Amino acid sequence: MTECCRNDRRLSIEPIAVGGFRRPGRPRRPGRPDASPRKVGRSRPARPRLPEPFRTPARTTSERGHRGRPRTITDPPRVFADFAARLTDPHRAGGPFQALCINGRRWFGYHSVHYDTPDLRAFHDHRQGRRHRYKIRERLYEDSGERQFEIKLKGRRGETDKRRRPLLPGEATLGRGPRDFLASVLRRTYGIAAPGELVPSLVTDYRRATFVADGRRVTCDAGLVCRDAGTGRSVRADGGLVLVETKSAVTGPLSEEDRLLRSYGLRPAEFTKYCGAMAALRPGLTGHQWRRAVRTAFPREAA
Repeated sequence: MTECCRNDRRLSIEPIAVGGFRRPGRPRRPGRPDASPRKVGRSRPARPRLPEPFRTPARTTSERGHRGRPRTITDPPRVFADFAARLTDPHRAGGPFQALCINGRRWFGYHSVHYDTPDLRAFHDHRQGRRHRYKIRERLYEDSGERQFEIKLKGRRGETDKRRRPLLPGEATLGRGPRDFLASVLRRTYGIAAPGELVPSLVTDYRRATFVADGRRVTCDAGLVCRDAGTGRSVRADGGLVLVETKSAVTGPLSEEDRLLRSYGLRPAEFTKYCGAMAALRPGLTGHQWRRAVRTAFPREAA
């Protein structure tokens, strides 16, 4: 397997020194890491041997983002391990997906603060499926310290259009610069004015691994924790949950990775971190379309 490794100066492609992804039932043969396993009676198939940073529990969620498809949540054992092994298989037609690696690390911390109006206009616009809907957040990349002010919009065909503006050290998230940027984006994209009052509504934390190939990207999020910025209540995703989202710059039929997820029995299900977490944290909010996914992602009540 190869991975996309980035250090402070350059972007390079380097082999993983600790071993690659392997499918269930294909144990490593001593002295020959790439050889096929030999059959030994009826021995029990070995579990996939993954590099430590990629060892995650067994519950998997499929999301498809750029085309606005619903997302799927289910819990087959070892699905994520096998999915990652297949993506990064060196014999994959067209070459293996590459795992993003920065200074030897493959899981990265994301801290986001979502902003909404006091009456949760953004949440309700998404719940009602309105055409001119958007989400506003500040994202902190914990491993680098980089901060971004982001606006996620929906295109005419349901694709995601994300606009970003870097935040300088010490710059207020809703200061004049970000406010002007927000007003400009909404005016040019939707022809509407920016909301006058915005308040923090949700805080999310999780770890992410990313695979890239052929202009496509697959993100895998684990350890999701969400906190209501207004009430202080929080929900934690099931400990074995992995949110998998496939993204492509080109619209069209299902991609190879989408078909692979389908082969595990995973089907799209309605779920977004913001709307799903808000529905879990505030049961009084109407969010019927996310109810099943929310119950699976957050099996315990908010505390």
